[in-house]
Amino acid sequence: MFIDTHCHLEKDYYDDFDKVIKDNIDAGCKYMIVSFCDYKGIEEGIPLINRYSCLYSTIGFHPEEVDRLPNDYISYLENLIKSNKKIVGIGEIGLDYHYGKEDRDKQIKLFESQLALAEKLNMPVCIHTRDATEDTINSLKKFHLKGVIHCFSGSYETACIYIKMGFKLGIGGTLTFKNSKLPLTLSRLYLDDLVLETDSPYLTPTPFRGQTNSSKYIPYIIDKISSIYGVSFEKVEEITNKNVKYVYNI
Repeated sequence: MFIDTHCHLEKDYYDDFDKVIKDNIDAGCKYMIVSFCDYKGIEEGIPLINRYSCLYSTIGFHPEEVDRLPNDYISYLENLIKSNKKIVGIGEIGLDYHYGKEDRDKQIKLFESQLALAEKLNMPVCIHTRDATEDTINSLKKFHLKGVIHCFSGSYETACIYIKMGFKLGIGGTLTFKNSKLPLTLSRLYLDDLVLETDSPYLTPTPFRGQTNSSKYIPYIIDKISSIYGVSFEKVEEITNKNVKYVYNI
């Protein structure tokens, strides 16, 4: 059994949650940690994770939400976290400069305010970073936290910085892509540094690219990891599940 540490289960993406979750469980997915990272998603998502025993959640405000925050967003997050034990982390939060840096200062303020909340509540964080590695690292260095670098695709040197800070690397469907450089990077790291994720409905692994992603496709990611490290499918499950427990304690 494996754990999907990062997926998005929202009405905009899936018509039948019962079927999706059953298919995931039948494929060997024990738990799914669902990321709700905007106000609408959080409000719709909390009842969902309460309904299914196999679902947990991280909540937070994605950098794209920097101009759409509810009033007193930190108090809003804190109250939800304190009232629901199935919320196991803050995320996905971070920095995204892919479309420009015009709102850089606002993004950093949003990011660091949520990192401060995580430190206050002793919660792990799920980090989104896109074209913003230096600023992401500089912000993380201000706090004492553990968590996951979501959808990691960076260099070996960057990976080592995150790992030394106490983070695991979230590895998903991009590992299976034909021109991915990630297999070479992972070959220089340890399996102890990794957790499994999908970012579903996005980043569907080969050979299903172009279809809606789901936790049921994680075995294709495990197969690739198994080949990189020369270990069994079951060993990848065992070690990555242990890594999830280190971060999220589920």
